[in-house]
Amino acid sequence: MSLKERVLRCEKLCGTHIALNHPVITEILGYTGFDFIWIDTEHTSIGYEDLLQHLNSVRLSGTPGIVRVSMADRNHVKRVLEMGPDGIIFPMINTVEEAEAAMRSCMYPPRGTRGFGPLGAVQYGRREIGDYIQNIDNELCRFIQIESCTAVRNLPEIVKNPYIDGYIFGPCDLSGSIGELNNVFGKRNVNLMREAVALLKEAHKCIGVSTGSTDPEVLEFWDDLGVNMISSGTDYDYMRRGALKNRATLRRIQNRKEVAHPEALSDCRAGRIHFHSENIQPEKEEVAHA
Repeated sequence: MSLKERVLRCEKLCGTHIALNHPVITEILGYTGFDFIWIDTEHTSIGYEDLLQHLNSVRLSGTPGIVRVSMADRNHVKRVLEMGPDGIIFPMINTVEEAEAAMRSCMYPPRGTRGFGPLGAVQYGRREIGDYIQNIDNELCRFIQIESCTAVRNLPEIVKNPYIDGYIFGPCDLSGSIGELNNVFGKRNVNLMREAVALLKEAHKCIGVSTGSTDPEVLEFWDDLGVNMISSGTDYDYMRRGALKNRATLRRIQNRKEVAHPEALSDCRAGRIHFHSENIQPEKEEVAHA
């Protein structure tokens, strides 16, 4: 079943974020079993050439790749779509008009305003052009982010747009829109999200969230709230936390009062001592909720 079909069925989906530029990181995370990989071009230095390599990496790993664009500009969107992502995310959509413009930028006339010229999206000619034109609207996942109290207020009208497949909370920016930046779990912010969730569930829409947290309690909060599509964790944070964990382990071992006898080294070389990598559990700390 495709990612699009699963999104439309409002299945529970889990993904993670790419913020770094090197595509090998994306390939590695693509093999870890997430339902999708979120490639972020809004808050990162990832450019068009980097993005192309990231999308090649997710295709190689067999994991769907969705791209958060930096702005809802149709020329920018066009260049991203020509690379063939499985989905596109529009940040900071606040009004019916902005939502409509975003959706139109994804679709060819007469439904939209997308200019024609797919490249990687049709495997550089391997896929028949007519087939692509006919089916791409039913294949591409189209998401908008709910990141302001204005968006929540306008949601009853925005949700009437038939081309939006999913709605993703940006809870930190949402809290900023009410003057409480980063108070993600504050009462006012949570109430806004509960209001939006109730409306979206009534409309049978996919509901998502983007969070840097991997804390089980935080993830349970989003699941309990009614969010079915959770994007959690970030490539650089996995690397940093893993390094901190390893450094702490090394320091602990090296600072032991009792030092192993020299014979331990010969045992290791002889294969009598076997080492196994530990499960890395990230420490709790404040994280960004994109």
